[in-house]
Amino acid sequence: MHNLWAPWRIEYILSKKQPGCIFCDKVQEDRDRENYILHRGRTAFIMLNTYPYNNGHLMVIPYAHIGSIEELSAEEVTEMMQLVQRSVRALRKSCLPEGFNIGMNIGRSAGAGVADHVHMHVVPRWHGDTNYMGVLANTHTIPEMLESTYDRLIAAGIATPEAPEQE
Repeated sequence: MHNLWAPWRIEYILSKKQPGCIFCDKVQEDRDRENYILHRGRTAFIMLNTYPYNNGHLMVIPYAHIGSIEELSAEEVTEMMQLVQRSVRALRKSCLPEGFNIGMNIGRSAGAGVADHVHMHVVPRWHGDTNYMGVLANTHTIPEMLESTYDRLIAAGIATPEAPEQE
């Protein structure tokens, strides 16, 4: 058995949670860069994970506040998968990963940090990206600030030309 150490996530786990839904709240604001919203589609959007497992870790999230995949409409599921493809293309271009983990955690016991609003994770991976820092120093190294990752993904074309990022 292998362990994926993620000690940087303790800040999120122990933090006081605000009432409401972070995804619903952030997408309603007109502050896409500050909220790391990379792209807005018809039924879903792409957002960087504020507590990433790896550099470039992002999420595809439906606008609808829905708790499980089987509640999504066919249109929402289709667009979410199209946005996953768009995310993978932009991450390949901007971060040069060697692989990806893509998936959903449905329910709190499955690891969902936001259990009542389904979302899909796209995590770029590199050979050896869980290095000695996590093993020896109980520290995870993410080599780039979220603002820089945001800018590189925008430059890689993750936002639609007809709907550029909002400033």
